[in-house]
Amino acid sequence: MDVSGGSGQPRSGNDEPAEPRAHPTAPAADPTGPAQRGPGETSGRTPAAADEPGPAAPKGKPDPDTGAEGDADAPSNPPSDNRRAPDPSVPSDISAASDRSAPTEPSNTSEPSAPTEPSAPQRPAEPREPAAGPRHAAHHAGTDAPRHRTEAHTEGTGGPGRPPQRRPEPGGGLLMGRPFGVPVYVAPSWFLVAVLITWVFGGQLDRVLPELGAARYLVSLFFAIAFYASVLVHELAHTVAALRFKLPVRRIQLQFFGGVSEIEKEAETPGREFVLAFVGPLLSLVLSGVFYAALLPVEPDSVPGVLLAGLMVSNLIVAAFNLLPGLPLDGGRMLRAVVWKLTGKPMSGTIAAAWVGRALAIAVLIGLPLLTQSLGSDAADDVGMDTVMDALLAAILAAIIWTGAGNSLRMARLREHLPELRARALTRRAVPVQADTPLSEALRRANASGARALVVVDADGTPASLVREAGIVGVPEHRRPWVPVSTLAQDLTDGMRVSAELSGEELLDALRANPATEYLVVEETGEIYGVLSAADVERAFVKAMARPS
Repeated sequence: MDVSGGSGQPRSGNDEPAEPRAHPTAPAADPTGPAQRGPGETSGRTPAAADEPGPAAPKGKPDPDTGAEGDADAPSNPPSDNRRAPDPSVPSDISAASDRSAPTEPSNTSEPSAPTEPSAPQRPAEPREPAAGPRHAAHHAGTDAPRHRTEAHTEGTGGPGRPPQRRPEPGGGLLMGRPFGVPVYVAPSWFLVAVLITWVFGGQLDRVLPELGAARYLVSLFFAIAFYASVLVHELAHTVAALRFKLPVRRIQLQFFGGVSEIEKEAETPGREFVLAFVGPLLSLVLSGVFYAALLPVEPDSVPGVLLAGLMVSNLIVAAFNLLPGLPLDGGRMLRAVVWKLTGKPMSGTIAAAWVGRALAIAVLIGLPLLTQSLGSDAADDVGMDTVMDALLAAILAAIIWTGAGNSLRMARLREHLPELRARALTRRAVPVQADTPLSEALRRANASGARALVVVDADGTPASLVREAGIVGVPEHRRPWVPVSTLAQDLTDGMRVSAELSGEELLDALRANPATEYLVVEETGEIYGVLSAADVERAFVKAMARPS
């Protein structure tokens, strides 16, 4: 949130800047880019004092918020000079946004004044407090004592009256269970491939066991379910290995062509990467051996014999296909680990395995139909139908491999630039203010200290809320002396507090888990470091991705 715009001081009756009180300002990094303007939001409500004249303040009585003495002879309505020279301390971006958001009204209609005697600008009425919590409590004179440090205290409950926010479920289909704490989803496309397997395998059963009749489709459906159970075991092998290496697994999803284990971080060493990739095909080979051993004592022409033989062959095919040396297959990750080990550069391994994967996609597109045609039936009708099906299957497989290889390259490039995103470098300097502080005074304090954000604190200095940048832009400049910052603030939750030490994937994970426009950045000691804008992170991310690897 960029708050370095506006006049920074009340203009009704007193043109002298108010003396700033001593207040804590946390050290922070310099701004990294221009402020992101949000939509033109207005404050949730404006105190009644902004619309109606109040009683005259005695001359010489200091304003407890600004420290300046009010002038009893000053008129209550703001001056009508709209051609005032801009304040040199105000950056042009927010000032221009404020001028565009609401033009200044003529002096005779901007604010009503008392008919008999002029009055000093009345302080905004105290915002109504919620029943529990001091988030919007107004603090009067004597409560804003100078402090050496302002600390952010985490209460562990997501703020008063709010439970802690829980990371949303990833979704992705029908939830089947949570083995090892990892959700397993069945994508809608699985039901399509289950029907396809049932139809194809049912045709094979009709030639091998014609006496089954229509019951062959029930046997085929059982085979489809058992085959995908084997695929799930394959993916669970990757999951267990990832958890063993302390790598978080987001979910397992069974899709049209097999399954996917979504591991959120990369292995730290090439050896772990190799093991993580190899355990899946290894377990498929083990399952193939188990089905072969179970097939030995069974009659081959029986239903159990046909099912066991089919599962043995299918797991053998899954293992062999995944061992092909190209991304996104397991063999491609193994090749990546080998090149990574030889060169010492994970990006080099990714590039090599991705291009091998693209070459593999072309080979599958051309070679699979030729291979199946050479091994297929001699009947003309069967050859024509099988050729079309094989070509379609080859095209789908080639597209999946080619797309997966490209995605692997993009993800590797993303992870290469992620360490450049550091919360400490992107954080805006912030000024703590109390809930009843007028917006103009808060902006003046921010300008004086070179800050670009406002944090609303309570009487103990505990952060309660963050003033939204979009809310500030939506308030016309001539109304800012009558708008308290609490009406533009968003209550802080635990998810909106991030450590200044976060960077890279950890920083993005923290922001994704708790979506917001601004976050309070704190030191390990609990001291306020500043405010992090999601727009600043996005701009830095796009800038980093635009640089060549």
